[in-house]
Amino acid sequence: MAGLAYPPDRASPRIADLRSSYGLFIDGDVVEPASGRSLACVNPATGQTLAEVAEADQRDVDAAVAAARRAQDRVWGRMPGRERARYVYRIAGIVEERARELAVLEALDTGTPVRRTREVDVPEAAATFFSYAGWADKLAYAGLGPDPRPAGVAGLILPWYRPLLSLARQVAPALACGTTVVVKPAGTAPLAALRFAEICRQVDLPPGVVNVVCGGEATGAAVAGHPGVDAVSVTGPAEVGRRVAAAVAGTRTRLSLEPGGPVPLLLFDDAPLGEAVEAVVDATVQPPFGVAPHLLVQESVHDEVLAALTRRMTGLRVGDPLDANTDLGPVSTAARLRHVRDLVTGAEADGARRWSPPSDLPDRGYWFPPTVLAGVAPAHRVCHVPVPGPVLPVLTFRTPDEAVAMAGGGGYGPAAGVWSGDGSRALAVADRLRAGTVWANTSHRSDPAAPAGGYTGYGPGQRHGWEAYLAV
Repeated sequence: MAGLAYPPDRASPRIADLRSSYGLFIDGDVVEPASGRSLACVNPATGQTLAEVAEADQRDVDAAVAAARRAQDRVWGRMPGRERARYVYRIAGIVEERARELAVLEALDTGTPVRRTREVDVPEAAATFFSYAGWADKLAYAGLGPDPRPAGVAGLILPWYRPLLSLARQVAPALACGTTVVVKPAGTAPLAALRFAEICRQVDLPPGVVNVVCGGEATGAAVAGHPGVDAVSVTGPAEVGRRVAAAVAGTRTRLSLEPGGPVPLLLFDDAPLGEAVEAVVDATVQPPFGVAPHLLVQESVHDEVLAALTRRMTGLRVGDPLDANTDLGPVSTAARLRHVRDLVTGAEADGARRWSPPSDLPDRGYWFPPTVLAGVAPAHRVCHVPVPGPVLPVLTFRTPDEAVAMAGGGGYGPAAGVWSGDGSRALAVADRLRAGTVWANTSHRSDPAAPAGGYTGYGPGQRHGWEAYLAV
């Protein structure tokens, strides 16, 4: 990829300390799956297998839920909050201590550049555990009632993107309030959850408080639909959330959904364009919700913004995720790469104009160049289907009313952003956007203490803040 030349600054994959195979983590021990089956965990940068990971079936899920129930009834649910806080603090401290190892592990497993995992994802995961550890002995004062009770046993379904941080956002509040968990990581990115299981053993967490069962959709369905589970939390595609919601309908199971989805970023003609373009490109190559945002640009500055986007993307460094100079790594799986290609081809057939910088993509692995789609209309399919790759659809609007209407028409919900030099307009538009988090003249900031939820197809439940306890 064209751009500035930097000397390599490559982290060694040995730092991740990978084993050739991994079992399940149930009742404090590593166990073999009942079926004897395993899944290949693949490095998306090379297409080579990193490790074989045990695949759980219904028997394994039954054992994990039973272990979680015993731990909740006998130990964890009865433990004073100040004692639980000590465990959660120790977890946070070890995540910090092992940050370099965890950052390299996640870069290998997901293709996310190590600079991002090292500087953002792993530190935010540690901060999340620290934050909820501080709440563990204060729940009676958090607005949850004078004697808040944990749900019991929670089934947590994790996504393929930012897996360690996603785990922290669901596990930390559960542990702090006395809930035990059965974690089902994404079948394509299980290594962070399995390494977290090792951390649980390192802090001497009581057996059964945290259990990790790996596998695909069948394993996730077994966890979500298990009659012994009191709460279900799902982060992933909207269709998965709908299936889980249907499975628990009519039961007393608590449900929290966080479907990933495109984030509309609204850019007005008086915005600080340089800062805005930088933030938009960063969100495109490292999307926090697993899919690229949609850029809505006021018509009068469309050409100027498009020129700035192409200049900035031409300077991106695409390549080895373990190189600290890399801006963009691979698409996470071969199936998602095919999906991205199909969506871009379809957008061109709908009339969009595709632009990508000159590039020399690696021969192995799942690579797609950073891409801008200009001339996109709200009716185009690419505006309604999440794109799990570095593809930025650009739409235009004339008035704030039109921008708000467009931002609400694509099935959005997780977040949105507004860029404007007029603070009053930015806040007025932000107030009208139906999104869980709205950024004004900044982008993709988060804090464990600030609640985040969603609208439209996003699903019930809150993440972050004390509101996260309502789910567990």
